[in-house]
Amino acid sequence: MARVARKLQIVDDSEDDLVIRVAFASSDHKMVDQHFGTASRFAIYGVNPERSALMNVIEFTDIEPEHDEGKLAIKIENLDGCIAVYSRACGASAVKQLINIGIQPVKVHEGAEISELIEALQQELLAGPSTWLAKALQKNTLNESRFDDMEMEGWDE
Repeated sequence: MARVARKLQIVDDSEDDLVIRVAFASSDHKMVDQHFGTASRFAIYGVNPERSALMNVIEFTDIEPEHDEGKLAIKIENLDGCIAVYSRACGASAVKQLINIGIQPVKVHEGAEISELIEALQQELLAGPSTWLAKALQKNTLNESRFDDMEMEGWDE
């Protein structure tokens, strides 16, 4: 079964202006070169129309090519807060689980560079998002305002 080997989190005060979080199945943080289910690493970036920043790198151990639903659960759990995950391929079970929690799986061609994918995403944010991206942005905004409203009300325990 897969488990998290290492989780790197980059702390940066300027991350507050990054609108969305997007994950890439990548062994080198430069190209999307892994399938979702057997990915040994995810690079998670924060993105807004003007800039992007690496926020997390999550590495997994015991990745085996056989079908194991347990390995999907730990990967999906570690993508919390992401609106999309880019990979070379994604099995039907993983696609279903990702979509059910609001993460859009995106299949990319061989040799897809993360910097180019982020640039295309930024262009889409500027030009007007596609249906899946618009939905993700709306969901993200609704969750943030809900928590802001709860904070303003105060907590009673």
